[in-house]
Amino acid sequence: MATETHSERWTGGRIGRFLRRLGPTWLAGAIAAGPATMASLVVAGASYGYALLWVVLLSAVLGATGQYLAMRLGLLTEKGIVAVVEEHLGSFWAWVLVIDAVLAAGLAQLAIMLTLADVSATIVGSVGIGIAALADPRFWGVGWAVILALGLAGGGYRIAELGAKVLVSLVVLAFVASALVAPIDPAAAATGLVPEIPGSGLGGAAVAAGILGGAVHITLLTMQSYTMGARGWTERDRDIATFDVVSSMLVAFGVFSLAVFLVAASILPEAGVDPGTVDEIQAAQALEPVAGEYAMWIFLLGLWGAAVSTLGGNTIVPPYLLADKLGWERSVDDPRYRGALVAVALASAAGAFLQGAFLQVLVLVLAFGLVGTPFALAVILYLLNDPDVVSAPKTNSLLENLGGLVLFGVAAALAGEFVLEELQTATEPASAFVIVFAAAMALAIVGLAGKYARERLLE
Repeated sequence: MATETHSERWTGGRIGRFLRRLGPTWLAGAIAAGPATMASLVVAGASYGYALLWVVLLSAVLGATGQYLAMRLGLLTEKGIVAVVEEHLGSFWAWVLVIDAVLAAGLAQLAIMLTLADVSATIVGSVGIGIAALADPRFWGVGWAVILALGLAGGGYRIAELGAKVLVSLVVLAFVASALVAPIDPAAAATGLVPEIPGSGLGGAAVAAGILGGAVHITLLTMQSYTMGARGWTERDRDIATFDVVSSMLVAFGVFSLAVFLVAASILPEAGVDPGTVDEIQAAQALEPVAGEYAMWIFLLGLWGAAVSTLGGNTIVPPYLLADKLGWERSVDDPRYRGALVAVALASAAGAFLQGAFLQVLVLVLAFGLVGTPFALAVILYLLNDPDVVSAPKTNSLLENLGGLVLFGVAAALAGEFVLEELQTATEPASAFVIVFAAAMALAIVGLAGKYARERLLE
C-alpha cells in the first residue's frame, strides 16, 4: 500500500511538472483563436451555413502540422528561423521572409486595432456614457496604441493580456456550451464535409482562406522557433513539444473553431442575419441559447479580450524578426528593439481610421496572410530537408514531408482561389496590392524551389 501511494504521488507529480512545462504552442493557439479567426468562423456560418465545415476541420489538423514542422526546425537548430535562413540560404532570402511576415503582421495589426477601437466604442456607447469622444473609435485607437507602446516597452502589458485571456476563455466556454444546446442539424452539417467553395456574400474563397489563415498564418509559423528557444527547449524536449502542439492546436484550437462555426451556422442563418453586412451585435445572437439577454455583452467582451490579448502578441512579431535579421538583442534592454516595438505599437493607431465593418476586414486580412504563408512553408520544408541545416538522420521523414506538402498544397490552393476572386476587382487599390503581393510570393517560391533543385543536383 505504501509503495502504491508513493507511486501515485510520483506519477501525479511527474504529470504536474509535465503540464507546467507546456506553453510555447499554446501561445500560438491563443493568438490563432483571436478576433480574426472568430470573425471568419462567424461570417462563414452566417453566410454559407455548414458548407465550409471541411475547411474548419482541416484548419485544426493543418494548423497543428504547420506548428509541428516549425517546432522541429526550432528544436533541431536552436535558433530563430530568420537567423537559420540567413546562415544557410543567404541574406536575400532572409529579407524576403522578413518582409513577407512583417506585411502580414502589419495588416493584421491594423485590423485588430480597428476591432478593438470599434468594440471599445460600442461597449461605452451601450452603457450610456454621454461623452462624445468616448463613443468615437478613433479616440480608442489612439489611446490603445499609447497603452500598447508604454506597456510593451516597460513590460506592463502582460497584466492587460492576462485579464483579456480570462474574457476570451469565458466567450469560448459560452460557444462550447451553446454548441451543446444549439439546433445543429447533423445531416445538413455532414454536407459541409464535401470540399466546395461557395460563391456569394463576402466571397467564399476569401472566407475559406480566412478560416485556414487563422490556423496557419505566417506569423504563427515564423514565431514558433523563437518561442521554443525562449522556453529553452532542444531536441531532447521533442516529446513534450509534440504534446504541446497536439494539445493546443489540434485539440483546444480545434474545439474552439468547431464550436464557434457550428453555433454560427445553426443559428445565424435562421435568425435572418444578412451575411454581407453581419456586425458584432448580430453575431452575438449565436450565444443567445445559453446567455439569453446577456449574449451581446458576453460576445462583445470576449471579442474585446481577444483583440487586447492578440494585439500584444502580434505587435512583437515585426520587431522580433527585424532584430534577428539585423543582429539586435531581442529584448527591451536594446534601445533599437525597444524603439521598433514602440513604433509598431503607435503605428497601429492608424487601424482605427480604416473604413469598413471590422468583421469583414478581419476576414480579408487573414486571407491576405494566407497568401504569404506558402513561402514560409516552403522555407521550413527546404531547411528541414537540407542535411547542412539538419543532420541527415534528423531530416524530415517521408510522413513529415507528406504532411508538409499537403499543408502547402491546401494553403496554396485556397490562397489562389482568394487571389482569383480579387482579380475581378483588380482595378481597386486593395485588390491590386493583393495580386502584386501574390505574384511576388509565387516568384519567390519558384526561385526557392529552383535553388533547392540545383543544390541537390550538384550533390
